[in-house]
Amino acid sequence: MRVIGGTFRGRKLKSPPSLQTRPTSDRLRETLFNILAPRIHGARFLDLCAGTGAVGIEALSRGAEHVTFVDKSVRMSALIEANLEALKIGTDEFELITADAFEFLRRRGKKPGKAFDDIYFDPPYAADYEAVLSIFGLQRSLLAGDGIVIVEHDKKKAIAEAFGALCFYRQLKQGDSALSFYRPG
Repeated sequence: MRVIGGTFRGRKLKSPPSLQTRPTSDRLRETLFNILAPRIHGARFLDLCAGTGAVGIEALSRGAEHVTFVDKSVRMSALIEANLEALKIGTDEFELITADAFEFLRRRGKKPGKAFDDIYFDPPYAADYEAVLSIFGLQRSLLAGDGIVIVEHDKKKAIAEAFGALCFYRQLKQGDSALSFYRPG
């Protein structure tokens, strides 16, 4: 696994020790960031269910101002931290939180803070996507007015068209995966 573009282009990232974590493929990350290119520079990015942190690190490499990495696994958080240290990414550029996605969003939505411009949500494919996505529709303070939420999921899994004020507007399929894009409607 490697960083695809930007400042850290070509740098290798540590991979998970087991197959329980499914990292986003290099090809899918490249496609994602080709789509995000016009909006990533200076963005506040949330890598939710971050796994190895590859997506958030790619965002930093391509000019995101700040990335928040959230993963409930202590082992995966340690892996993200190791990848960030290996790239010498300053602690002012990221926040690493070990927490369940739903609980993190519930708590974050209750306290004032800067909204995220781009949110990448990549839970295990068997997870309950709807509970987490519903929070974005209800907690408007989490997402900037022109912000987007991108959900990686199995291409065979159907996800609702709307979650409160959050509305589906685009889907991209690649291999066994799909990226579904949502924005405030």
